[in-house]
Amino acid sequence: MFRMRFDLRAPGHGPDQTARLYETALAMAAWADERGCQAIVLSEHHASPDGYLPAPLTVAAAMAAVTTRTPIMIAAAILPLYDPVRLAEEMVVLDHLSRGRVAYTLALGYRPVEYELHGIDWERRGAVADEKLSQLLALLADESGGPGPTITPRPFSPGGPFLTWGGGSKPAARRAGRHGIGFISQNSDPTLEDTYRAAAAGAGVEPGLCLIPPEGMPASVFVHHDVDAGWDELGDVLLADAVPYYQWNLEAGQVEGTSSLSGATTVSELREANGSHRVVTVDEAIALIGQFGALGIQPLCGGLDPDIAWPYLKRVVEDVLPAMP
Repeated sequence: MFRMRFDLRAPGHGPDQTARLYETALAMAAWADERGCQAIVLSEHHASPDGYLPAPLTVAAAMAAVTTRTPIMIAAAILPLYDPVRLAEEMVVLDHLSRGRVAYTLALGYRPVEYELHGIDWERRGAVADEKLSQLLALLADESGGPGPTITPRPFSPGGPFLTWGGGSKPAARRAGRHGIGFISQNSDPTLEDTYRAAAAGAGVEPGLCLIPPEGMPASVFVHHDVDAGWDELGDVLLADAVPYYQWNLEAGQVEGTSSLSGATTVSELREANGSHRVVTVDEAIALIGQFGALGIQPLCGGLDPDIAWPYLKRVVEDVLPAMP
Protein backbone atom coordinates (compact mmCIF):
# COMPACT_ATOMS: atom_id res chain seq x y z
CA MET A 1 0.00 0.00 0.00
CA PHE A 2 2.97 2.30 -0.49
CA ARG A 3 5.08 3.29 -3.47
CA MET A 4 8.59 4.71 -3.26
CA ARG A 5 10.06 7.21 -5.72
CA PHE A 6 13.69 8.20 -6.04
CA ASP A 7 15.15 11.03 -8.10
CA LEU A 8 18.30 11.34 -5.95
CA ARG A 9 18.54 15.10 -6.29
CA ALA A 10 20.75 16.43 -3.52
CA PRO A 11 21.51 20.16 -3.62
CA GLY A 12 24.87 21.03 -2.13
CA HIS A 13 26.03 17.42 -1.72
CA GLY A 14 29.62 16.43 -2.34
CA PRO A 15 30.77 13.10 -3.82
CA ASP A 16 30.78 11.19 -0.52
CA GLN A 17 27.29 12.38 0.41
CA THR A 18 25.97 11.57 -3.06
CA ALA A 19 27.48 8.08 -2.98
CA ARG A 20 25.90 7.49 0.42
CA LEU A 21 22.53 8.60 -0.96
CA TYR A 22 22.77 6.05 -3.78
CA GLU A 23 23.80 3.33 -1.33
CA THR A 24 20.85 4.20 0.89
CA ALA A 25 18.42 4.06 -2.04
CA LEU A 26 19.55 0.49 -2.75
CA ALA A 27 19.30 -0.46 0.92
CA MET A 28 15.80 1.01 1.13
CA ALA A 29 14.75 -0.89 -1.99
CA ALA A 30 15.98 -4.17 -0.51
CA TRP A 31 14.31 -3.46 2.85
CA ALA A 32 10.97 -2.43 1.34
CA ASP A 33 10.99 -5.39 -1.08
CA GLU A 34 10.35 -7.71 1.86
CA ARG A 35 7.71 -5.47 3.41
CA GLY A 36 4.97 -5.02 0.85
CA CYS A 37 6.17 -2.14 -1.33
CA GLN A 38 3.88 -1.89 -4.37
CA ALA A 39 6.42 -0.28 -6.70
CA ILE A 40 9.70 1.58 -6.88
CA VAL A 41 9.68 4.54 -9.27
CA LEU A 42 12.86 6.08 -10.70
CA SER A 43 12.79 9.44 -12.45
CA GLU A 44 15.15 11.06 -14.96
CA HIS A 45 16.43 14.55 -15.69
CA HIS A 46 19.72 15.97 -16.96
CA ALA A 47 21.94 19.00 -16.45
CA SER A 48 20.39 19.72 -13.07
CA PRO A 49 22.64 21.48 -10.53
CA ASP A 50 21.23 19.33 -7.73
CA GLY A 51 22.36 16.11 -9.43
CA TYR A 52 18.91 14.84 -10.42
CA LEU A 53 19.23 11.18 -11.48
CA PRO A 54 20.38 11.11 -15.14
CA ALA A 55 20.75 7.32 -15.55
CA PRO A 56 17.67 5.53 -14.16
CA LEU A 57 18.34 2.24 -15.99
CA THR A 58 21.64 1.92 -14.14
CA VAL A 59 19.95 2.37 -10.78
CA ALA A 60 17.12 0.05 -11.83
CA ALA A 61 19.67 -2.68 -12.58
CA ALA A 62 21.26 -2.25 -9.17
CA MET A 63 17.84 -2.33 -7.48
CA ALA A 64 16.79 -5.38 -9.45
CA ALA A 65 19.85 -7.15 -8.10
CA VAL A 66 18.88 -6.53 -4.46
CA THR A 67 15.14 -7.19 -4.79
CA THR A 68 13.04 -10.15 -5.89
CA ARG A 69 9.40 -9.02 -5.76
CA THR A 70 8.85 -5.32 -6.21
CA PRO A 71 8.02 -3.89 -9.68
CA ILE A 72 10.39 -1.13 -10.75
CA MET A 73 9.05 1.66 -12.96
CA ILE A 74 11.27 4.12 -14.79
CA ALA A 75 9.09 7.20 -15.09
CA ALA A 76 9.91 8.86 -17.18
CA ALA A 77 12.73 8.06 -19.58
CA ILE A 78 13.12 10.95 -22.01
CA LEU A 79 13.10 8.94 -25.24
CA PRO A 80 14.45 11.50 -27.75
CA LEU A 81 17.70 11.64 -25.76
CA TYR A 82 18.39 7.92 -26.26
CA ASP A 83 19.75 5.88 -29.12
CA PRO A 84 16.84 3.46 -29.65
CA VAL A 85 19.02 0.44 -30.47
CA ARG A 86 21.16 0.86 -27.39
CA LEU A 87 18.10 1.55 -25.27
CA ALA A 88 16.37 -1.59 -26.54
CA GLU A 89 19.44 -3.68 -25.74
CA GLU A 90 19.69 -2.26 -22.22
CA MET A 91 15.96 -2.80 -21.69
CA VAL A 92 16.27 -6.44 -22.73
CA VAL A 93 19.24 -7.11 -20.45
CA LEU A 94 17.43 -5.43 -17.58
CA ASP A 95 14.33 -7.45 -18.43
CA HIS A 96 16.35 -10.61 -17.81
CA LEU A 97 18.13 -9.30 -14.71
CA SER A 98 14.80 -8.40 -13.13
CA ARG A 99 12.80 -11.33 -14.57
CA GLY A 100 10.36 -8.90 -16.13
CA ARG A 101 9.91 -6.55 -13.16
CA VAL A 102 11.10 -3.32 -14.84
CA ALA A 103 8.56 -1.24 -16.78
CA TYR A 104 8.96 2.10 -18.51
CA THR A 105 7.05 5.31 -19.01
CA LEU A 106 8.65 7.12 -21.91
CA ALA A 107 8.20 10.85 -22.44
CA LEU A 108 9.13 13.83 -24.58
CA GLY A 109 10.65 15.96 -21.83
CA TYR A 110 10.13 19.66 -21.43
CA ARG A 111 13.57 21.24 -20.77
CA PRO A 112 15.51 22.54 -23.79
CA VAL A 113 18.80 22.34 -21.86
CA GLU A 114 18.53 18.56 -21.79
CA TYR A 115 18.22 18.43 -25.58
CA GLU A 116 21.16 20.82 -25.92
CA LEU A 117 23.31 18.59 -23.69
CA HIS A 118 22.56 15.54 -25.86
CA GLY A 119 22.83 17.34 -29.19
CA ILE A 120 19.18 16.73 -30.14
CA ASP A 121 17.15 19.33 -32.04
CA TRP A 122 14.55 20.73 -29.63
CA GLU A 123 12.39 22.04 -32.47
CA ARG A 124 12.04 18.52 -33.93
CA ARG A 125 11.39 16.79 -30.60
CA GLY A 126 7.94 15.48 -31.54
CA ALA A 127 9.11 13.99 -34.82
CA VAL A 128 12.23 12.57 -33.17
CA ALA A 129 10.08 10.96 -30.47
CA ASP A 130 7.82 9.31 -33.06
CA GLU A 131 10.77 8.03 -35.10
CA LYS A 132 12.58 6.59 -32.10
CA LEU A 133 9.45 5.12 -30.54
CA SER A 134 8.61 3.28 -33.77
CA GLN A 135 12.14 1.91 -33.98
CA LEU A 136 12.24 0.91 -30.32
CA LEU A 137 8.92 -0.95 -30.51
CA ALA A 138 9.99 -2.75 -33.69
CA LEU A 139 13.27 -3.86 -32.11
CA LEU A 140 11.58 -5.17 -28.98
CA ALA A 141 8.85 -6.98 -30.93
CA ASP A 142 11.00 -8.55 -33.66
CA GLU A 143 10.79 -12.35 -33.45
CA SER A 144 11.50 -13.22 -37.07
CA GLY A 145 15.15 -12.41 -37.46
CA GLY A 146 14.15 -10.45 -40.56
CA PRO A 147 16.45 -9.53 -43.45
CA GLY A 148 18.81 -7.49 -41.28
CA PRO A 149 20.40 -7.64 -37.84
CA THR A 150 18.32 -7.20 -34.72
CA ILE A 151 18.96 -7.02 -31.01
CA THR A 152 19.87 -10.05 -28.94
CA PRO A 153 19.06 -11.72 -26.66
CA ARG A 154 15.29 -11.67 -27.04
CA PRO A 155 13.40 -10.21 -24.06
CA PHE A 156 12.50 -12.26 -21.01
CA SER A 157 8.96 -10.78 -21.11
CA PRO A 158 6.83 -11.89 -24.09
CA GLY A 159 6.68 -8.92 -26.44
CA GLY A 160 9.29 -7.08 -24.43
CA PRO A 161 9.12 -4.97 -21.25
CA PHE A 162 5.91 -3.13 -20.45
CA LEU A 163 5.95 0.35 -22.02
CA THR A 164 3.70 3.37 -21.67
CA TRP A 165 3.92 6.97 -22.85
CA GLY A 166 3.62 9.79 -20.33
CA GLY A 167 2.60 13.42 -20.56
CA GLY A 168 -0.08 15.93 -19.79
CA SER A 169 -1.17 17.02 -23.25
CA LYS A 170 -3.39 15.79 -26.07
CA PRO A 171 -0.38 15.28 -28.39
CA ALA A 172 1.12 12.97 -25.74
CA ALA A 173 -2.14 11.02 -25.47
CA ARG A 174 -2.38 10.74 -29.25
CA ARG A 175 1.24 9.55 -29.52
CA ALA A 176 0.56 6.73 -27.05
CA GLY A 177 -2.66 5.76 -28.81
CA ARG A 178 -1.36 5.60 -32.36
CA HIS A 179 1.71 3.60 -31.32
CA GLY A 180 -0.43 1.08 -29.46
CA ILE A 181 1.06 1.50 -25.98
CA GLY A 182 -0.50 2.63 -22.72
CA PHE A 183 -0.80 6.22 -21.57
CA ILE A 184 -0.03 7.69 -18.15
CA SER A 185 -1.13 11.28 -17.68
CA GLN A 186 0.73 13.74 -15.51
CA ASN A 187 -2.47 15.56 -14.70
CA SER A 188 -6.08 14.74 -13.92
CA ASP A 189 -7.66 16.02 -17.17
CA PRO A 190 -10.31 13.34 -17.96
CA THR A 191 -10.51 14.33 -21.64
CA LEU A 192 -7.05 12.89 -22.23
CA GLU A 193 -8.43 9.36 -21.97
CA ASP A 194 -10.92 10.09 -24.77
CA THR A 195 -8.09 11.53 -26.88
CA TYR A 196 -5.96 8.46 -26.22
CA ARG A 197 -8.68 5.97 -27.10
CA ALA A 198 -9.66 7.87 -30.25
CA ALA A 199 -6.05 7.85 -31.45
CA ALA A 200 -5.77 4.11 -30.83
CA ALA A 201 -9.01 3.47 -32.73
CA GLY A 202 -7.81 5.66 -35.60
CA ALA A 203 -4.60 3.64 -35.83
CA GLY A 204 -6.51 0.36 -35.72
CA VAL A 205 -4.86 -0.81 -32.48
CA GLU A 206 -6.24 -1.89 -29.14
CA PRO A 207 -5.86 0.73 -26.40
CA GLY A 208 -3.85 -0.31 -23.40
CA LEU A 209 -3.55 0.94 -19.85
CA CYS A 210 -4.74 4.54 -19.45
CA LEU A 211 -4.02 6.07 -16.07
CA ILE A 212 -5.39 9.50 -15.16
CA PRO A 213 -4.26 10.36 -11.62
CA PRO A 214 -6.93 11.50 -9.19
CA GLU A 215 -6.90 15.20 -8.44
CA GLY A 216 -5.05 16.17 -5.28
CA MET A 217 -2.99 13.01 -4.87
CA PRO A 218 0.23 13.88 -3.00
CA ALA A 219 3.54 12.48 -4.23
CA SER A 220 5.83 13.01 -1.25
CA VAL A 221 4.27 11.92 2.04
CA PHE A 222 6.15 11.57 5.32
CA VAL A 223 4.68 10.06 8.46
CA HIS A 224 5.42 11.46 11.93
CA HIS A 225 3.50 11.18 15.19
CA ASP A 226 4.16 14.90 15.76
CA VAL A 227 3.46 16.80 12.54
CA ASP A 228 5.01 20.04 13.84
CA ALA A 229 8.24 18.21 14.67
CA GLY A 230 8.15 16.55 11.26
CA TRP A 231 7.89 19.85 9.44
CA ASP A 232 10.69 21.31 11.57
CA GLU A 233 12.89 18.40 10.56
CA LEU A 234 11.90 18.10 6.89
CA GLY A 235 10.67 21.51 5.78
CA ASP A 236 13.86 22.71 4.11
CA VAL A 237 14.43 19.54 2.07
CA LEU A 238 10.79 19.34 0.98
CA LEU A 239 10.99 22.94 -0.21
CA ALA A 240 14.29 22.19 -1.99
CA ASP A 241 12.43 19.47 -3.89
CA ALA A 242 9.30 21.49 -4.66
CA VAL A 243 10.80 24.80 -5.82
CA PRO A 244 12.96 23.72 -8.81
CA TYR A 245 10.35 21.26 -10.09
CA TYR A 246 7.75 24.03 -10.12
CA GLN A 247 10.20 26.40 -11.81
CA TRP A 248 10.96 23.89 -14.58
CA ASN A 249 7.27 23.43 -15.28
CA LEU A 250 6.65 27.17 -15.13
CA GLU A 251 9.35 27.76 -17.75
CA ALA A 252 7.76 25.05 -19.89
CA GLY A 253 4.31 26.62 -19.57
CA GLN A 254 2.76 23.51 -18.08
CA VAL A 255 1.98 24.44 -14.50
CA GLU A 256 -1.80 24.39 -14.94
CA GLY A 257 -3.16 20.98 -14.13
CA THR A 258 0.19 19.26 -13.61
CA SER A 259 0.01 16.93 -10.63
CA SER A 260 2.39 17.12 -7.68
CA LEU A 261 3.37 20.75 -8.17
CA SER A 262 3.54 23.46 -5.54
CA GLY A 263 4.25 27.12 -6.14
CA ALA A 264 5.27 27.59 -2.50
CA THR A 265 8.37 29.67 -1.85
CA THR A 266 8.57 29.11 1.91
CA VAL A 267 8.21 26.09 4.18
CA SER A 268 5.11 27.58 5.79
CA GLU A 269 3.46 28.05 2.37
CA LEU A 270 4.31 24.48 1.40
CA ARG A 271 2.77 23.18 4.62
CA GLU A 272 -0.34 25.31 4.33
CA ALA A 273 -0.93 24.15 0.75
CA ASN A 274 -1.34 20.57 1.99
CA GLY A 275 -0.72 19.43 -1.56
CA SER A 276 2.20 17.69 -3.23
CA HIS A 277 4.41 17.49 -0.11
CA ARG A 278 2.89 16.50 3.23
CA VAL A 279 3.83 15.45 6.72
CA VAL A 280 0.97 13.44 8.22
CA THR A 281 0.05 11.38 11.25
CA VAL A 282 -0.54 7.64 11.10
CA ASP A 283 -4.31 8.17 10.98
CA GLU A 284 -3.96 10.73 8.20
CA ALA A 285 -1.74 8.35 6.24
CA ILE A 286 -4.39 5.63 6.56
CA ALA A 287 -6.97 8.10 5.25
CA LEU A 288 -4.78 8.92 2.24
CA ILE A 289 -4.43 5.23 1.42
CA GLY A 290 -8.20 4.91 1.64
CA GLN A 291 -8.66 7.89 -0.68
CA PHE A 292 -5.97 7.17 -3.28
CA GLY A 293 -5.28 3.44 -2.90
CA ALA A 294 -1.64 3.82 -1.89
CA LEU A 295 0.77 6.14 -0.14
CA GLY A 296 3.27 7.90 -2.38
CA ILE A 297 6.54 8.38 -0.51
CA GLN A 298 9.88 9.85 -1.53
CA PRO A 299 12.18 8.67 1.26
CA LEU A 300 15.29 10.63 0.21
CA CYS A 301 13.43 13.73 -0.98
CA GLY A 302 15.69 16.72 -1.49
CA GLY A 303 18.80 14.82 -0.48
CA LEU A 304 17.45 14.06 2.99
CA ASP A 305 20.09 12.71 5.36
CA PRO A 306 19.67 8.90 5.45
CA ASP A 307 19.77 8.85 9.25
CA ILE A 308 16.73 11.11 9.26
CA ALA A 309 15.05 9.37 6.31
CA TRP A 310 15.02 5.81 7.64
CA PRO A 311 12.62 6.38 10.58
CA TYR A 312 10.05 7.95 8.23
CA LEU A 313 10.17 4.95 5.90
CA LYS A 314 9.94 2.52 8.80
CA ARG A 315 6.89 4.27 10.27
CA VAL A 316 4.99 3.54 7.06
CA VAL A 317 5.66 -0.19 7.38
CA GLU A 318 5.69 -0.56 11.15
CA ASP A 319 2.99 1.92 12.21
CA VAL A 320 0.70 2.65 9.23
CA LEU A 321 0.29 -0.73 7.53
CA PRO A 322 -0.50 -2.72 10.72
CA ALA A 323 -3.16 -0.14 11.62
CA MET A 324 -4.98 -0.41 8.30
CA PRO A 325 -8.60 -1.58 8.68
